[in-house]
Amino acid sequence: MTSFLTARRLLTGTAIAALVVTTAACGGTTRGEEETAADAGAGASANPDADIPSGLAIAFLPKQLNNPYFAVADAGGERAVQEIDGEFSEVGPTEASASSQVSYINTLTQQGADVIVTSANDPNAICSALDQARAGGANVVTFDSDTSPECRDLFINQATPQGIAEAQIDLMSEQIGGSGQVAILSATANATNQNAWIELMKSYAAEAHPGLEIVTTVYGDDEDEKSFQETQGLLQTYPDLKGIISPTTVGISAAARYLSGSEYKGRVALTGLGTPNQMREFVKDGTVTAFALWNPEDLGYLAAYAGAALAAGQITGAEGETFEAGELGEYTVGADGEVVLGDPTVFNADNIDDFDF
Repeated sequence: MTSFLTARRLLTGTAIAALVVTTAACGGTTRGEEETAADAGAGASANPDADIPSGLAIAFLPKQLNNPYFAVADAGGERAVQEIDGEFSEVGPTEASASSQVSYINTLTQQGADVIVTSANDPNAICSALDQARAGGANVVTFDSDTSPECRDLFINQATPQGIAEAQIDLMSEQIGGSGQVAILSATANATNQNAWIELMKSYAAEAHPGLEIVTTVYGDDEDEKSFQETQGLLQTYPDLKGIISPTTVGISAAARYLSGSEYKGRVALTGLGTPNQMREFVKDGTVTAFALWNPEDLGYLAAYAGAALAAGQITGAEGETFEAGELGEYTVGADGEVVLGDPTVFNADNIDDFDF
């Protein structure tokens, strides 16, 4: 099986290089080409008893490198790849812009990657490149932030969007006594997951916590310094602001750093999504009362196993199929090829020292 994979990569490297050049010259794939690729995937049948071949080349392409959240998630992916005797790699941009991932996908396609696991900076910007990768035989798994469903085989979701949104609104409402002005500090303006959560947060707040007034959403682009500056700007623009929700690990830590050294510490509540290690000092010094997240290492671990199951033919991405994800156990594919990791965990002073990621 390993020699077969090697041969496929050699053939793919030559054939797809030509495909990438040709497609670029023609200005992208056509509707017919996309339907052909989708029809081919739809016609495949799953073999749940198939063995995962050794030597699978599984590449992780996060939104950006040097992001603490993705460093943890990709480490989980690497651990899973080691367990199945595969070949792990990690590539990606240093800035989380919409089109920054395209060139990396093209390179992985030319190299004949068996599985590409990516968190999309934009739901549509990388679709053409992913279509080319799939046409070359790669399986595409998105995690954390999805593309349009037709651009990939599976999406590994952290938790249900509704659960994530409700957890953050409930935490904020509890911390500010159920009423007051609240702002949202998001990542990039085009981030699929962030935008879905924000819309659900707004609708849930209006229904369940009408005393919360969400006054604005600003974007730190998942950059520490910009998120820090956006926090400062929010507090200057809205002097009556009672809380900030930041559903991004870079944003919440930058906001906490600003608040911890300012007159607003203890006066303006902060919650959102962060990792225990980056938020521990701010919980212990009283800047942050509670925040939430899933285990990003488990998310990357699950994404790698899902990609391996696709590559082995154990699943095709159809609703109702099941696969084993190592120590995490069995998972079921839901509608639109979505697999949900589980419920978010709330971290506070009572439990934060129980976690190390």
